[in-house]
Amino acid sequence: MFDWKVITLCAITFLFALLIGTFVEYIVHRLMHAGKLFYKIHAQHHQANQGQGWLWEFRDYYLPSLPISIVGFIVFWMLWGLYPGASFFVGCFLYAALAAYAHQIQHERPELCFWMARPVHYLHHNGKMWHHNFGILVDFWDRIFGTYKRVDPPEHAQRKRGPLTAYFKIKWF
Repeated sequence: MFDWKVITLCAITFLFALLIGTFVEYIVHRLMHAGKLFYKIHAQHHQANQGQGWLWEFRDYYLPSLPISIVGFIVFWMLWGLYPGASFFVGCFLYAALAAYAHQIQHERPELCFWMARPVHYLHHNGKMWHHNFGILVDFWDRIFGTYKRVDPPEHAQRKRGPLTAYFKIKWF
């Protein structure tokens, strides 16, 4: 009834897409602070210190990930079939949606960032950490590459459980 080999390959390609997405996010964000290529555009973001709204954040994550999504879809389709290829594509799409949400919530409601011990992107902005805490969706690449800086957030940004509705009270557009 179930082809466990296909289901396993789908899970692997889906998770691989999420892993690649977070890695590229970390590298690109770090490069935005290191070089002149994106520095001026990114400096404006730091000056404003706010997200654009989930939809525009999603656009900024998804459009650049589209080539990776398409290449990954084709490669995994040719290697293992349509479903693993589609799983990679869906993983890239979901990564962009989650990263857009993580970016927006850390600007507006950092205390609700329950999946990280500290809202590192919030700390990156508010602590003026130009050489630390580049992760937006996750912080493990900062930990792997030695750019994680442990700083306790101020009281208003410390993790708190909010009602479920609080997680939806962000700027969406």
